[in-house]
Amino acid sequence: MFGVAAVVIGVAVLAYASDQFVIGAARVASLRNVSPLVVGVVIIGFGTSSPELIVSVLAALDGEQAVAVGNVVGSNLANLGLILGVGVLLLPLAVDSKTVRREAPLAVVATVGFAAAVQGGLGAFEGIGLLLAMIVVVVIVVGRRPGDPLASETEEFVDAGAHRQRAELTRTILGLVGTLGAAQLLLWGALDLADRAGLDDGLVGASVVAIGTSLPELVTVVQSARRGEGDLVLGNLLGSNLFNVLMVGGAVGILADGELDAPGLTGVGVVAMVVQGLVVWGMMRTGRRLTRAEGAVLVAAYVALVPFLAG
Repeated sequence: MFGVAAVVIGVAVLAYASDQFVIGAARVASLRNVSPLVVGVVIIGFGTSSPELIVSVLAALDGEQAVAVGNVVGSNLANLGLILGVGVLLLPLAVDSKTVRREAPLAVVATVGFAAAVQGGLGAFEGIGLLLAMIVVVVIVVGRRPGDPLASETEEFVDAGAHRQRAELTRTILGLVGTLGAAQLLLWGALDLADRAGLDDGLVGASVVAIGTSLPELVTVVQSARRGEGDLVLGNLLGSNLFNVLMVGGAVGILADGELDAPGLTGVGVVAMVVQGLVVWGMMRTGRRLTRAEGAVLVAAYVALVPFLAG
């Protein structure tokens, strides 16, 4: 029961604290006159992956590479399967931003790179390579794009003008502290449940932990979908996936150098990530609009896939 309580409390606090962290950081950046495009891609898109980074780093430091990698794989699959699917079911989404359309193929290429790097286990060499690729991706994605719809949607979502910098800075710090504590609680509870139930560590990382760390993306997607901000929805999820495979994957490689005996993740998991990325990219190119039928397909495929990530 302690393990279950730790997971439930950890997930609840993680969802709220990380959401406050991202909102606070985005507002502080906006009040400091940071470009709305940078805020949308880097702070919101990458910032919503702060739970994945923290949980995977903690797992890597504990020598739990299967959990750390499983969190990356499971979170990315949840982002473009469960969370995007739910968002599209709420409201079909149009995609007009050139920045977002540029992120989609980059996310596929980055996923292929991660899939190759993770075979046999992430090491320091692969980790450094992924981190360097992260820098290149940021430069490409956040290039100046005057009039990009993502910028205006970000300004509306953040609504920084009605807030004070000191209050938002406090929100950011408290959100980060809460995220750190909740991430540790979630990881402890998930590992305790895995040990007691005899579950595969990779499966726990790709399911319980991954869904828990993906909740900030869900919060942002639901809020954005209700406002019809399709570019911000896709930008958030694609940015999160890029951050996960490059930044989080790179950190795991450096901190938990070693072999990875988890064929469900290094085989089925990474192949599914690549296929899923290609499917979503294809959906974006067909009329530049995601429909409810496509959302239902994404959710159903995700639910069917999760059991195959064990092993």
